[in-house]
Amino acid sequence: MNKALNKLRNEQEVNRALLQDSTSNKDASMAKYKTTTQGLNEPEVHKRRTKFGRNITAEQKPTPWYINLAKAFHNPFIYILAFLMVVSYLTADIEATIIMSLMILFSVILSFVQSMRAQKASLSLKNMIENTTAIIRNGMQKEIPIADVVPGDIVVLSTGDIIPADSRIIEAKDLFINQSPLTGESIPVEKFAEATEKNLSIFERDNLAFMGTDVISGQGKALILKTGDNTIFGSLSQEALAKRDETSFDKGVKSISKLLMYLMLVMVPIVFLINGIMKGNWTEAFLFAVAVAVGLTPEMLPMIVNTNLAKGATRMAKKKVIIKELSAIQNLGAMDVLCTDKTGTLTKDKVELIEHIDTTGETSNKVLALAFQNSHFQTGWKNIMDHAIISHMEKIGDSARFTIPEKIDEIPFDFARRRLSVILRKKNSIEMITKGAITEMFDVCSQLEENGAVMPLTDTIKKRLHIQCEQMNRSGMRVIAIATKTKTEKESFSVIDEQNMTLIGFLGFLDPAKPSAKPAIASLHNHGVTVKVLTGDNEIVAQTICNQVGIPSDKFLLGSDIDFMYDDELTEATRTHHIFAKLTPTQKSRIIHLLRKDGHTVGFMGDGINDAPALRKADVGISVDTAADITKDASSVILLEKSLTILNDAVTEGRNVFGNILKYMKMTASSNFGNVFSVLVASAFLPFLPMLSIHLLLQNLMYDVSQMTLPWDKMDESFLKKPRKWDRKNMLRFILLIGPVSSIFDILTFALMWFVFSANTIAEQALFQSGWFVVGLLTQTLVVHMIRTEKIPFIQSRAAAPVMISTLIVMGIGIIIPFTSFGHNIGLVNLPLSYFPWLIAILVGYMITVQIAKKLYIKKFNDWI
Repeated sequence: MNKALNKLRNEQEVNRALLQDSTSNKDASMAKYKTTTQGLNEPEVHKRRTKFGRNITAEQKPTPWYINLAKAFHNPFIYILAFLMVVSYLTADIEATIIMSLMILFSVILSFVQSMRAQKASLSLKNMIENTTAIIRNGMQKEIPIADVVPGDIVVLSTGDIIPADSRIIEAKDLFINQSPLTGESIPVEKFAEATEKNLSIFERDNLAFMGTDVISGQGKALILKTGDNTIFGSLSQEALAKRDETSFDKGVKSISKLLMYLMLVMVPIVFLINGIMKGNWTEAFLFAVAVAVGLTPEMLPMIVNTNLAKGATRMAKKKVIIKELSAIQNLGAMDVLCTDKTGTLTKDKVELIEHIDTTGETSNKVLALAFQNSHFQTGWKNIMDHAIISHMEKIGDSARFTIPEKIDEIPFDFARRRLSVILRKKNSIEMITKGAITEMFDVCSQLEENGAVMPLTDTIKKRLHIQCEQMNRSGMRVIAIATKTKTEKESFSVIDEQNMTLIGFLGFLDPAKPSAKPAIASLHNHGVTVKVLTGDNEIVAQTICNQVGIPSDKFLLGSDIDFMYDDELTEATRTHHIFAKLTPTQKSRIIHLLRKDGHTVGFMGDGINDAPALRKADVGISVDTAADITKDASSVILLEKSLTILNDAVTEGRNVFGNILKYMKMTASSNFGNVFSVLVASAFLPFLPMLSIHLLLQNLMYDVSQMTLPWDKMDESFLKKPRKWDRKNMLRFILLIGPVSSIFDILTFALMWFVFSANTIAEQALFQSGWFVVGLLTQTLVVHMIRTEKIPFIQSRAAAPVMISTLIVMGIGIIIPFTSFGHNIGLVNLPLSYFPWLIAILVGYMITVQIAKKLYIKKFNDWI
């Protein structure tokens, strides 16, 4: 807790320092960092490198194979098996020792192989030494490795450059920076030497630039403020490499392990004492108690779990889902809240031209044509809106005729004017076409075209048009204006010519919602998963997209609001709000942490560097293969396509895998408990052991082998409809209520062998044990089909073919064993033919009784698997 608190304080101090540098003028910042426009000298550089270290961030190294092997042993059920194996070895029970060691070995090998496959070949971060940056030192400009940059350095920026560290802009000329790796925003941000506004979040400060971002256009210089792990990028990389918090799967396994341990600690001593007192042979009683302990423990659970998870990972890979951490499969199935970024997940991550309207609000092809000519003929850097205009016209297939005019001149875009003009010769006239931001365009327009007529642009009309543009903004669109002016022939044109223009209309751009997003979200909702949007974008755009895809959009919270909320207030807000906008990476992590603390299993889907902390904080972090390395390393699931449809399939598969694990848990724990309960009854009345320890171990091994095919089974649709978690109380209730059902038929078997077949003396104990061995194995194997479904087995729901075959084979072998030399060697004897009609009656009666108990249980508790 203290470590997390210190980390948060350090992040806040870094952000606070950057904000302070943003609010002071550039001369004050230069003085603070003891540098000048001539840059640092080499002795000072050496001194600062010694103090601050190299400008590199934390990297994730591949995990050595021996560490992965050690992790494969880290499983509570393996600990139980290992303990019992040691006890068996110390008591010279070699058969039991061998059986349990094989179980441990097989489970560990499966887990180890899968973890090695999942480990990525590449490191978490790119080697930044491969990149260089232009720097001024001793008054000279030179290229140096980014890793050699120190605080106080003066960096020269131009188009295509990577920002080497967190910096303050000190010179800017048309400087445009792409901050999407940190913020997720696809629109580049303009930067200035002095802040235009002061009360903004750190990523909105227009005189700060951050490590990991890049220059789209323009030129400038920047003062290096923070380097390496002290940068925002560096803090994100450290969080991405941090150990993931204990997930829903981890907590569930621990909880169930404790439950089984408690049952074992209660039942085994009772069995030991009863047999020791009644039979007088304490050594034999101890060995039998150990066998009962093994029988009560689902000893194949690690192997069954890992086989299920490995099989699920293989199936998911075919559906374009790569599982990095096997536990993520169960967490996907248990997930009831999905937090996702907006850009690229709900939207196409591609700005499109949505509207081209005239001044009356009607769709206008003239506006589109003029906009196309402006974008087509400009020679400067074409931004994403230019590409959207050109792409839209090319889709229509009507662009060729608008490229015929001759271009005479161009007035490039700059951030003071926020406009761009091209001058074209059209037949006998010269036309200036200008597009730009609404306010700046109104400043140069004195008239407008409306319904084919030109009229003065009065203040009243301006007000009406502003309202029209605001409505487009509220729809999530970015709006620019188009104006024209007829000019006379001259050699060159300048900004002075941009006046007394005629406003023609407006263009609206939007990163539209994916067509697949709405049905995918509806499907997630139907499967009990609530979707919440955590975005760095503004609330208007977020609300518009959420409204389109079916996410409740009536309420939203801003990052600036969250900073002033206590944890209990924010927790309450997460229950009612689905949109959280203008968030920083730390705020995203905080929301996810509080959702998990509130009892939810939380997934987070993102692909930006800014998403890495949230990905690490979630129960299941979901990214895409095109994401930054740091982001993929923070994830436990990687999608080969950024689509909620694929994720929805993964959730269903996760529930199917978890359902198969739960089947095994409930089948084995309940039937084993029933057997132990039967042992207690038999031990109290029989003059001999109801079954030898080797019989119990063999019975459990054969049963568990029959369950190895469960990963190929499918769950009922009703099970897949809602999130599934480990539930200790549910498990205990199931064991205590369903387990003893088998004891009824065990006791009937005891009576059968005692009274009908006269196996009621020590001399006839082998016959008694053989009869119960077969009944116990067959009922335990058949119950798989009874418990695996809420429906009537074999009629309404049939197990997968591998499960049917494996159970039939094990049952067949179980019937044959007493007649073989192997069976004779372990104390079993041939059963009389008259035994088998009774066996059939017991099995049929058992299945009918379990089905009745199942119906009563479901009616009472509205739950089964």
